[in-house]
Amino acid sequence: MSLIDFLASHMLAFVLCALLLGLLVGSFLNVVVYRLPKMMFRDWKVQAREALELPAEPAGATFNLMLPNSCCPHCGHEIKPWENIPLLSYLVLRGKCSACKSPISLRYPLVELTCGLLSAYIAWHFGLTWQTGAMLLLTWGLLAMSLIDADHQLLPDVLVLPLLWLGLILNYFGLFTSLGDALWGAVAGYLSLWSVYWLFKLITGKEGMGYGDFKLLAMLGAWGGWQILPLTILLSSLVGAILGVILLRLRNAETSTPIPFGPYLAIAGWIALLWGDKITSSYLQFAGFN
Repeated sequence: MSLIDFLASHMLAFVLCALLLGLLVGSFLNVVVYRLPKMMFRDWKVQAREALELPAEPAGATFNLMLPNSCCPHCGHEIKPWENIPLLSYLVLRGKCSACKSPISLRYPLVELTCGLLSAYIAWHFGLTWQTGAMLLLTWGLLAMSLIDADHQLLPDVLVLPLLWLGLILNYFGLFTSLGDALWGAVAGYLSLWSVYWLFKLITGKEGMGYGDFKLLAMLGAWGGWQILPLTILLSSLVGAILGVILLRLRNAETSTPIPFGPYLAIAGWIALLWGDKITSSYLQFAGFN
């Protein structure tokens, strides 16, 4: 019996493998979320100096997703491989650096755990199928985008656009919806928020959201088709309004304080992709349309 046959006939083993893979990917996503914005800011600075015809700054040390090795932000202690095992290392070290004993942010193990649990659920939901592999990639991408947007109010094109094209390519083979629905989902997703953006700007003279949100909704439309867009917009707006008010109250911030919309779009789109048909059918039945 091959490994694929074994996993296909033993769902629990397949789910556990997805859980372990998700934990490992979650550890890498922590690196992506921290380093990718810094890499982008450095690149923008270089481009700005070139555009202004300023002399280039001296080249610094290599900084990308692989180098330098991760280290403690407090004392510079280089993280050893055995100190970087998802969840386990945090528990063994009791949430502290092995060198200086400074606390390690709880966010790191929470991201790993979240990524692991979401990956396990995807495996259980779709089984050993192509949909599982595709949804795992999308889930990891959405998690990284949400965290980056929450930190920097930034949705990197380097994450959004490849997933948009991947959604269209996968649906060429009808993996989640038809290619026509995916194409118009991408178009309608972008134009819907683009229209709201310009309408809001014409009325108030202010920018209500960023272009990254347009691209993110277009990407979700490319994966699930235009049919998931109404539910995605409704859920994201509802959750965003509720959590936004709560966060403003907790931070004692003013209502003009910008709140990233990307995480709410990502959560709503993920939900719509998995349960959109059931949610819509249940609502129509409850409303008496069926």
